[in-house]
Amino acid sequence: MAKALLGHVNHDARTTSVLTVENSRLRRRVDDLESLVLRLQADNDRLAAAVREARAAEDLQPA
Repeated sequence: MAKALLGHVNHDARTTSVLTVENSRLRRRVDDLESLVLRLQADNDRLAAAVREARAAEDLQPA
């Protein structure tokens, strides 16, 4: 059984380095996407505030 388990685990150094590079790339991509989400949330908040201000200004105008 131990032989079967060890045969299943791949100890190739090249595979490990490829996975390390891919893991780093994916972590950078996640960081980029998290930054994008924060920027879009800030833009959305700014636009929502502008809409609220515009609606409030319309409500103050005489009919």
